[in-house]
Amino acid sequence: MHPIITAKPRDKLLLLGNEAIVRGALEGGLRVAAAYPGTPSSEIGNLLFQLQRHLPGLYFEFSTNEKVAMEVAAAAAASGLRSLTCMKHVGLNVAADALMTLAYIGVKGGMVIVTADDPFCHSSQNEQDNRYYARLSGLPMLEPSSPQEACEMTKYAFELSEKLELPVLLRTTTRVSHARAVVEVGEMAHYEGSVKGKFEKDPRRWVPVPAVARVRHQILLEKMREAMILADGSHWNRLYGKGPRGILVSGVAVNYVLDAVEELNLSEQLEVLALGFTHPHPAGLLTDFLKDKEIVLVVEELEPYLEEALRVVAQERNLQVSILGKSTGHLPRLFEFTPGQVKEAVARAFGLDYSRPDPPDLSWVPELPPRPPTLCPGCPHRETYRVIKEVLEELGELPRSIFPTDIGCYTLGLLPPIQMADYLICMGSSVGSAAGFSVATDQRIVSFIGDSTFFHAGLSSLANAVYNRHRFTLVIMDNETTAMTGHQPVPSQELRPPELEDRPRIDLEEVVKALGVSQVVSINPYKKEEAKAVIRPLLEGEKLAVIVSKAPCILYRARVKR
Repeated sequence: MHPIITAKPRDKLLLLGNEAIVRGALEGGLRVAAAYPGTPSSEIGNLLFQLQRHLPGLYFEFSTNEKVAMEVAAAAAASGLRSLTCMKHVGLNVAADALMTLAYIGVKGGMVIVTADDPFCHSSQNEQDNRYYARLSGLPMLEPSSPQEACEMTKYAFELSEKLELPVLLRTTTRVSHARAVVEVGEMAHYEGSVKGKFEKDPRRWVPVPAVARVRHQILLEKMREAMILADGSHWNRLYGKGPRGILVSGVAVNYVLDAVEELNLSEQLEVLALGFTHPHPAGLLTDFLKDKEIVLVVEELEPYLEEALRVVAQERNLQVSILGKSTGHLPRLFEFTPGQVKEAVARAFGLDYSRPDPPDLSWVPELPPRPPTLCPGCPHRETYRVIKEVLEELGELPRSIFPTDIGCYTLGLLPPIQMADYLICMGSSVGSAAGFSVATDQRIVSFIGDSTFFHAGLSSLANAVYNRHRFTLVIMDNETTAMTGHQPVPSQELRPPELEDRPRIDLEEVVKALGVSQVVSINPYKKEEAKAVIRPLLEGEKLAVIVSKAPCILYRARVKR
């Protein structure tokens, strides 16, 4: 069995931050979890999926999208069970409709919502700062700075959730999720058999029609006042050092700041306040921190979230202190921080004579060729693009064609030699934007979407296209798995691991036909000439048509066969 579940209390494991979150959840008595995979959160769902076979009483599912996953976990928590859902930062946009009202109705069992932000867009289309979702929804938020804290905070988050009867946001970033460090674990909860909750009917709480919602909003505000008191006294907010100058910091940057303070010999000259309980802001603690300070530097990645809160506290308390950060140009709003960048900002803020050391001379090292991401050799997506492109070239339609694309491996169709990706917004946008292009232009429109993405966000858009008589060709690239995030299952797959053999299969072609699309064909992209003959009439027509290109991901196929 996996060491995550065999480790005893006080054992030390070398864990990713995401693995530490799983261990913390199991120590906290997690019973129901649901997720849609998205990097940098994917390992949480992957690991829970593997572990559930060894833990009777733990249920996990890969849901069709983040909103569904949120709703599954919320209903379990309403029934008194501890639940968890995890997603990348943009996934919370999908789940936000559920999140905002869930804050009103609350939970009974503890519920943790892991949102993994991605500064620098390592694997994402934006680098939004999801700390603002805590403020927008009015929910408490915790931010670990290391895998050890990720483990311990996850367990605590269940307790906090049950105390306030609210879901709790656990916000990580890529460098916390994917850092690996030694984690001293606690005691696992018992998983010896099925555990069922019980939902107690109370329409005046659980059914937020306007009259109920008005009452529940008032209750939420009261809960957040209680949460502010808890934040003020939370042991997750830690002070280091002492002096008339200070640094306020959160997340992975805590590590960079503590190193910079030590290396610059500032330990006896300034005080560091590292926040782990970041929403609601601990106003009392921030006030006490500012009272005897002349100058404070705020170190946080992405937006000036804590900096703005600190300025409000200083203004309301009439505290005369110089607050430095993003608004003063000491640190940028863009991208991840580096230890050297933070050290330089600390030195500059406090008037120290410091500059980053010159990088080592590597002029003798031969220049390495660039290695951009690319589709795997033999990938069925390559062959699908090739088939479509050759037919369009033969029809003389390639120059005037628009290729809306979507989120997945096939987004790499953007790059040479394929170059068949022209427009992208978010999951499922290939279908909705194709409809818009069909109204706005007379150009040929061929859009691409993956099987998992189609179930995630393409179904309703395709229904819209049928009803409003839009004209474009949609290519559903069915490679049997959610390949980009680690080969998670999809409802249409035929090739599946043993633990999923009893699941029903949802046929993509039948789904498309049921939505009212009259022109639907399936192809094997490796049988190029046969496929070209089948799709030619659809690509030269002027009606809505769907091509299902079926061939398994070559890596996934090898993995399942093993």
